[in-house]
Amino acid sequence: MQQTTLHFSDSENNYQIKEAYKTLRSNVEFSGQDVRAVSVTSCTPGEGKSSVSMALARAFAEAGKKTVLVDADMRKSVMVGRYKTGSVRLGLTHCLVGREKLSNVICETDTPNLYVIFSGPIPPNPSELLGGQIFSKILDNMKNVFDYIIVDTPPLGSVIDAAVIAKQCDGTIMVIEDNAISYRFAQKVKGQLDKAGAKIIGAVLNKVDMSGGVYGHYGKYYGRYYGKYYGRYYGRDDSYGDNSMTGGSPKRVLQPQSKNERPAPASSSKGNLDELDYIEGVVRKD
Repeated sequence: MQQTTLHFSDSENNYQIKEAYKTLRSNVEFSGQDVRAVSVTSCTPGEGKSSVSMALARAFAEAGKKTVLVDADMRKSVMVGRYKTGSVRLGLTHCLVGREKLSNVICETDTPNLYVIFSGPIPPNPSELLGGQIFSKILDNMKNVFDYIIVDTPPLGSVIDAAVIAKQCDGTIMVIEDNAISYRFAQKVKGQLDKAGAKIIGAVLNKVDMSGGVYGHYGKYYGRYYGKYYGRYYGRDDSYGDNSMTGGSPKRVLQPQSKNERPAPASSSKGNLDELDYIEGVVRKD
């Protein structure tokens, strides 16, 4: 397995933005326990689908869900240049053409519970590779190891790859840039997903101007209020009458476990990732 460090910009660590993606994460969870492989697409390039994919995967990982982000935008990926620091030699392409084992192309990141498969070299036939049996088997078998699989796909308004991937996933999210895409164009892209048999679980309105108007007012108000409130609240341990931020000794706090929390997959340990090596057709037999 490869190792890599992810770099996030200051805006991606913004309190309001992270809270918005936590809401998106909850909405995906409310879509049903069978929705675990989620593809993300857009109408045109530049609408922010890759940023949404990464932020959503990160939100699941921070919630304790073992998550893998698959960069399936094999024609013009931005993931490596935008987030990765360090050397990554292998990607999804190497696995789809039978050159490498799946466990070899998975990258363990410095964010706990978050793994990434980068796209790799640009192949001459991405649609055929993504629509083939190997990619379908990869998704099915990764469900035995990961709680959630987030697949970043190319813009559906440009190439058909996203529809090919969407029909193999449990759900699809459309990312739409505010004041950039016409209603008719968005409906056309949605129609392509419907024809492919994809399950659309929602849309994300991205790049909304929050500087003015009602959204800007409430965004600033709640970000300022809850940021201070929760920072104070969780910085104290009132049940023990001690505050570690004022010089006292920190106390151990027992964290209750939810009865409805989904149990970890049977093959969730890091060592069991090697079980993915033996998917028929994934490893080329010379």
